Amino acid sequence: MRRPSFVYVLYIATTPEKLWSALTDGTLTREYWGGRQVESDWKPGSPVLWRKQNGQHDAGRARVVEATPPQTLVLDWTTQPEAGAPVPPATRVTFSIQPAGPKNVKLTVIHDEYEPGSVVGEDARQGWSAILSSLKTYLETGEALDISKRFAAEGH
Repeated sequence: MRRPSFVYVLYIATTPEKLWSALTDGTLTREYWGGRQVESDWKPGSPVLWRKQNGQHDAGRARVVEATPPQTLVLDWTTQPEAGAPVPPATRVTFSIQPAGPKNVKLTVIHDEYEPGSVVGEDARQGWSAILSSLKTYLETGEALDISKRFAAEGH
């Protein structure tokens, strides 16, 4: 059976370099990613963590597979399970950034390699839609969506 994929494509009024920074700079991710600050040196094999506003790390964990600024970022993605629970298998998240005119970029996010029927599929549909919509709004207006602010305030 073929594994499902979540694919999200959006166009943003920004530059590839600004979009890359928004994905990899923790000061910027904190603004639109529900208050989470991304942490990594972005070298292949390096860990990627997200720190909540309260200082604790989020359950999301990743490892850099490829980082080619400002075009491609590929991560092996998993979550830190509750104590004693098995670690779920890693999934793959690919960010592809392409120029789409003099003032726009095309961002394609593919989250795949998850098991059919797994909670990852539903989490991807719900989570990525909110995060990426907030990213677009933040880059275009300087302010994230209310849903992102609410996630940050509630500690989600």
